[in-house]
Amino acid sequence: MVTLTINAKTVSVPQGTMLLKAVRKAGVDLPTLCDHNALVPYGACRLCMVTITSPYHALVTSCAYPVEEGLVVETDSPEAVRSRCLTLEFLMSRCPQSDVIRKMAESGGVTSSRFGVSSPEQRDELCVLCGLCVRVCRDVIGAAAIDFIGRGKKRKVGAPFQLQSESCIGCGACAEICPTGAIKIEDRGNKRILHTWNTVVELCACSECGRFFTPRPIALLEEIGPKSGDCWDLCPQCRHQVIGKKWLSAQNKGVRWTGRATA
Repeated sequence: MVTLTINAKTVSVPQGTMLLKAVRKAGVDLPTLCDHNALVPYGACRLCMVTITSPYHALVTSCAYPVEEGLVVETDSPEAVRSRCLTLEFLMSRCPQSDVIRKMAESGGVTSSRFGVSSPEQRDELCVLCGLCVRVCRDVIGAAAIDFIGRGKKRKVGAPFQLQSESCIGCGACAEICPTGAIKIEDRGNKRILHTWNTVVELCACSECGRFFTPRPIALLEEIGPKSGDCWDLCPQCRHQVIGKKWLSAQNKGVRWTGRATA
């Protein structure tokens, strides 16, 4: 365990813990857009800045800074607050229509941006370039179907050449993890349309009810977890019913059902 002081409060956390988690344990809610438990620390959004005042002085991103014994941290120091407010102004300028950014800014006392607003064609922009979608697709799903494109103010996220991504499996993890709702996905018949990536994938039909529910190939799911009979071919609703029936049947027979397929 490592003991440190955050806003005059003593906190003990396991060694290797990132400072952001220690700050939250101390009861301080710092804003963040790029931090997620499923991914390694990244420090892209720069919203969780704090000041270390002892044994040295430093302004750091708390989500990517490991705790050290004896650290003294201030979350509301003038430089940390100024840094967070500046970032929020940039985000308000880039995404003036984002409710997520607007609420974060209001919580931080920022009501306007000195940097103006985006051009008319970018006024509805919701992407804050946090990188969560890129990293979850590459590091967790293993598809690497999308990445950053361009540099400077033209930087954005997209599929290669902004065309149909052959690597995309249509899992929807990118949309699920996006903090601002910038990624648009629609299921239409037996197709899943990922509007943001200009990509369309085919959906599988539930073997029980016929409802289209998951993209091909199902083989990827079987690699991640053990196959339970024919449950991978069932939609979530039918799968729940089938597993429930099997569990009840096993209980009535006095055996322990594990959910795994048997030979």
